[in-house]
Amino acid sequence: MISTTAKGPLEGIRILDLSRILAGPTCTQVLGDMGADVIKIEKAGAGDDTRKWGPPFVKDANGNDTTESAYYLCANRNKRSVEIDISLTEGQELIRKLAGECDVFIENFKVGGLRKYGLSHDDLKESRPSLIYCSISGFGQDGPYAAHPGYDFMIQAMGGIMSITGQPDGDPTKVGVGIADVMCGMYAAVSILAALHHRDKTGQGQYIDLALLDCQASWLINSGLNYLTSGKTPTRMGNSHPNIVPYEVFPASDGYFALAVGNDTQFARFCDVAGAPELAVDPHYVTNSLRVEHREELVPKLRRITVERHVDDWLNALQLAKVPCGPVNDIRQVFEDPQIKHRNMQISMAHPLSGSGSVDLIGSPIRFGKTPVTYRHAPPVMGQHTDEVLEELLNLDANVRKSLRARGVTGKQSPGDGDQ
Repeated sequence: MISTTAKGPLEGIRILDLSRILAGPTCTQVLGDMGADVIKIEKAGAGDDTRKWGPPFVKDANGNDTTESAYYLCANRNKRSVEIDISLTEGQELIRKLAGECDVFIENFKVGGLRKYGLSHDDLKESRPSLIYCSISGFGQDGPYAAHPGYDFMIQAMGGIMSITGQPDGDPTKVGVGIADVMCGMYAAVSILAALHHRDKTGQGQYIDLALLDCQASWLINSGLNYLTSGKTPTRMGNSHPNIVPYEVFPASDGYFALAVGNDTQFARFCDVAGAPELAVDPHYVTNSLRVEHREELVPKLRRITVERHVDDWLNALQLAKVPCGPVNDIRQVFEDPQIKHRNMQISMAHPLSGSGSVDLIGSPIRFGKTPVTYRHAPPVMGQHTDEVLEELLNLDANVRKSLRARGVTGKQSPGDGDQ
């Protein structure tokens, strides 16, 4: 169940979000979907870098590009945008006051980057001992690489995932999305939830140090353990699985399908559907371990069989036989899939700059039984909620807010200011 009005499980939690790009924003969007009030602080006059990462951009009523990129939209739902120039003393003071009204502070500046503004964890912890402060960086707050910048692509390269992705005779290949950033954001969300639980028990906040490279290494999962267990360095295997056979993409006469045989019983059922029951009892293939050992001879045999029938023929027959399989969908086909539609994985939210009046977004995959995910704010335009937040949290009246804008402390008021 997903709602636009119900109260999420994190209702009453407020997050001051000084992160940008993808890892931090992914974290705070997840928490925002769960009901947290996320105050997104953006550099006055510039905003989150990803606003400019396009095309594609949202189109206005005349079909022209707006300032909102699809990339920015992907990770900034359920947030309120406030423009503040933290290089100014008054801007720094606003951040300190806002932090005093928040439960969580998250940032992804370079290591030590907020210290010069008096906004580091050490600067805030005495006045706000219950504050949970989360720093996301490329390499963590210590170690020989701590001062180096870190971006998803280089982290995928350094963290090993590119060495096991792609065809054996091809170039090292990145994952098709910024998965190092996304996974770091997920680890950050989990860490913050655990820290909130600890704070609720003890009243104590704490500092969380998350590194993209650490997170990348952690989700090498079975490939990492294959190396640590055997001492052998995994290599690129295309779509093949290092520990299971057959578990990869196979050709049909009109396309490809994914076959995911997870045990010997499923392999026997697959062989029956394929009209080759003898393979299931062949002494080279009767167990998964043997199939892994003899994959170089088995997989070509299977490919010669699968290419004789249509994709739909294979999928229908294998699903009836309870053999795990699926189509190889492109992105369009994903969002047209009836299961994806049924689960509301594409949503639409009103947006002030869109010519159609709304923007399409990817929905949350989280399904709570009693405290549903909520969709309250579309990804905000830059500074959209500056006045609203400063009045609500800091009780600054209209004249003070106008003065702050005039001096460039909070940027210019954006069209469509207010709630969505």
